[in-house]
Amino acid sequence: MASSLEGCVSSLRNSMQLLDQSISILDSGVSDFPRLSKTLQTTRHFELISEPDLQSAQSALLSEIRPEVENLLGRVSNYLDKLERREQALIAKCDLNEGRLSRDSTSASTFRPSSRASQKISTVESGGKPISALQELKYKQLRAKKDRLSYAVETLELQAKQRERQLRMSMAAPQHFYDD
Repeated sequence: MASSLEGCVSSLRNSMQLLDQSISILDSGVSDFPRLSKTLQTTRHFELISEPDLQSAQSALLSEIRPEVENLLGRVSNYLDKLERREQALIAKCDLNEGRLSRDSTSASTFRPSSRASQKISTVESGGKPISALQELKYKQLRAKKDRLSYAVETLELQAKQRERQLRMSMAAPQHFYDD
């Protein structure tokens, strides 16, 4: 029985050696797995998306940006209109002031004081009729009042035109900011 037991033990030792060799072979073959898994791992540098997804993202972005762009364009347009109205008002004011200056210079040449200030009678160059100094002063005052009133009327007309433009602009302002 000892010999059969020896055969079993030697067979068991051979199996153990064979198992150790198999383990070492497997160990050498598996030891490189972490590096291989990292090397073989796929990395996406660019993600591909479908065209419908792209179009829906574009339309969402467009619907988000469009109202802001239209708002900014409206504000720029209003500001440019305001600057244009201001320019026109300044041009009108300049023309008005030039007209006043030209009227003042012509009225100053028309009503030159006579060399004899003590005399109360002077003549108007256009009519040639003698008028008193008091009448001449009244005439100048009325002329100045007429100029002031005409300036006030022109200013009010400009303001009315400006308000009319503002009203037209507010009525014509686009109300469809969120329409697509």
